[in-house]
Amino acid sequence: MTLTIFPASQLGGDNDLLSQARSGAVDFVQPAGLILASILPVAAVNGMGFAFKDYAQVWTAIDGDLGDYVRAQIAAKAGLVPMEKRWDLGFRQITTSAKPIEKAADLAGLKLRVPGAPALVSLFTALGASPVSMQFGEVYTSLQTRIVDGQENPLSVIDAGKFYEVQKYCADHQPRLGRLLDLRQSRFLEPAAERHQGDRREGVQRNRAAGTRRPQQARPLAAGRTREEGRHVHQARPRHRSATSCARRGFYQEWRAARSATRRGRFWRSTSGKLA
Repeated sequence: MTLTIFPASQLGGDNDLLSQARSGAVDFVQPAGLILASILPVAAVNGMGFAFKDYAQVWTAIDGDLGDYVRAQIAAKAGLVPMEKRWDLGFRQITTSAKPIEKAADLAGLKLRVPGAPALVSLFTALGASPVSMQFGEVYTSLQTRIVDGQENPLSVIDAGKFYEVQKYCADHQPRLGRLLDLRQSRFLEPAAERHQGDRREGVQRNRAAGTRRPQQARPLAAGRTREEGRHVHQARPRHRSATSCARRGFYQEWRAARSATRRGRFWRSTSGKLA
């Protein structure tokens, strides 16, 4: 089996690739649940702001009943075949050029780049920021020219994108907003014999353990490199205060439909507990 890879947004942004996968133009895509939520809101549950306090909670939920429920919904309603295991992209951090973000109030009026994910737009709107949806390939230049004041991504992505060259502060607010990279495939499995389908699934799943370790291993290295570049990495305030700010401004109320079925099934509270 030969795979042809198209990195660095060669075929378009996240939302473009999702559409291409659903139409059969590409065989594999790796959208975040937050991106998939544009067509299936329940897919955003793994990226709800400040829902998980650590990786133990994340994997209990995503590899357990909550993940099974979401995967079943994807297969039934999105026209895609999800893998049994998700890949990790890491918890997301905020970088800024003008001031550090130490509490939710510091986000007021901040022009913050976010992906084209409805849940992230509403999250940061609830926190008082002015989110700007933008493709990843445009982020570095937009930060450099101050079209936006900051961005949010996992530390491994911040390091790979060299955002430390154009940003001064990094708010290390792990474990707050988590996003997991989800590997999906569309028609790629369908024409193959059952035996080959299993082989393909195994090949993808075999690399999951190594793939999920990388962001955790890269995190201290990325933070260290950011400091070496003369940038400030600082701890933000506890998770529950930001969750309270989100609740007060209606974020969880807005996204309750995405969580309602999982809450009724007790999937959510059994892993991450009650949100503010």
